[in-house]
Parts: sequence; structure tokens; C-alpha cells
Amino acid sequence: MDAQTLVDERGELWLALAPLWLEREPREADYERMVDVIERHGLTLDELEWMFRLELAPVLSRHQMSVASEWRAFDDQKLMRQLVAHNLRLKGWRRKFWLLFSGLTTIMTRHRWNELMTRVMAVRNLDSR
Repeated sequence: MDAQTLVDERGELWLALAPLWLEREPREADYERMVDVIERHGLTLDELEWMFRLELAPVLSRHQMSVASEWRAFDDQKLMRQLVAHNLRLKGWRRKFWLLFSGLTTIMTRHRWNELMTRVMAVRNLDSR
């Protein structure tokens, strides 16, 4: 997959979900936007989980851990370049590495992700238990 295809297929979704890694808790409007974008893309809950763990968390968790990073907002263009570069390299041993460490890279946002998935399931009329 090339960079433009990644941006076309995932860019809107990645940027919509990026606020999960910001300093503040997402607002109701943030969650509503995330759910709307998720629903437009039609990914399954499993596909969303893998995207969260492998495509987003390795890049965005670095922002959370960095002292000099952006905590209140992201530069969308810079973030998109980082996400595309990461995902173009996400093959072989790199994919296995991030899969192995995905628990660590998602730990700080897991509660937000779970809230978002509960909302997605409610929209889809799925049992959230």
C-alpha cells in the first residue's frame, strides 16, 4: 500500500481518533464525531481494535510520553506524516514488535477507547456487556 492510499483510506479516521491521546478527556462532541467517522468507514470492532493497537498507538503514545510534545492539540499534517511513515513500515518484525508491546502503548488511553467502543456498539445496537 502506498502513502496516498493510506491517507485516502485511513486519514480521516486516524485524525478523528487522535484526540483520545490528548491531555484532556474527550468532550461529548469529540466522541460523537469519532463515532460518526467510524460508522462512515464501516470497520468491524476487531478491525478497529487492531487499528488502535498497531496503526495509532505506536505513534500517538510517543506524543504522550514526550515532555516537549503536543498535549493540547496536534498538527494534523505533521501527525499524518508520522502515521503514514509508521504504517508503511508496519510489516514483518515491526508488526510483531508493536503487537507485543501494544498493551504498553495503549494503557494510557484504554479507558477512553473502551468508552468509544461502548458508544459504537450502542449505535450499532450490539450488546456492550
